[in-house]
Amino acid sequence: MTTFSDTPETAPPILVEQRGALTAITLNRPQKLNALTEALLIQLADALKAAQQDQTVRAVLLTGAGKAFCAGQDLADRDPRKHAEPFDLEAIQTRLFHPVVRLMREMEKPVVVAVSGVAAGAGAAIALAADIILAADDARFILSFAKVGLSVDAGAGFALVQALGPARARGLMLTGGTLTGREAVEAGLAFKSVPSANLTDEIDALTTALAEGPTAAYGAIKKAVQAAHTSDFETYLAEEARLQGLAGKTSDYREGVLAFLEKRQATFRGR
Repeated sequence: MTTFSDTPETAPPILVEQRGALTAITLNRPQKLNALTEALLIQLADALKAAQQDQTVRAVLLTGAGKAFCAGQDLADRDPRKHAEPFDLEAIQTRLFHPVVRLMREMEKPVVVAVSGVAAGAGAAIALAADIILAADDARFILSFAKVGLSVDAGAGFALVQALGPARARGLMLTGGTLTGREAVEAGLAFKSVPSANLTDEIDALTTALAEGPTAAYGAIKKAVQAAHTSDFETYLAEEARLQGLAGKTSDYREGVLAFLEKRQATFRGR
């Protein structure tokens, strides 16, 4: 296991483990419900960038240690009694939060987030940047920004409006609303929810399959989905065709067709 450490005196804020072709990243502040600090966000971005650049990595899993995924920003770091001037939250978003959610969305490898317990505020936003969210039925996605006098951040507004539409997204954010894992699936925010006791097994099965899958095709699918969100239909069709053309030139496509014709399980190489 590789760890990224704050200082020699403290536990590392994230843990990174290589499981074959899967990079498993764990937010590691369980005593604070994995609340976000500057050090954690910097190291999380570094770990995601390393996974993005490592050609042996074919899927990424992000989880939280202990009983929560992430409680959002650690507000102890923002105590106004200890700081005379307001924080420049615009600069903090640009420097710390945006690199994380951009890497998760733009990485040409599938990124899976497992949510148990709470995913609140920016913690929910980070979860929503994943390609696939698996949640415990009783997990709680809490859109708590307004409750501390803030607008929305870390890309959460984009994800919520795209999934829920403006009316429901606006209502949830204005009221600081909460969705359970099951409700998040029903609303289109998450892929699947399962009983808490089954979450680890579901995650293991899914990430094993993804890490053994056609990685280049996964990257093309991510780009196609993004194009569908941001393009008109004709522009989307052109991008869809371009991406399919690239996928059709991979050795994994050849292997997939041969496996189908030979009635056997495909052995993909991720290229």
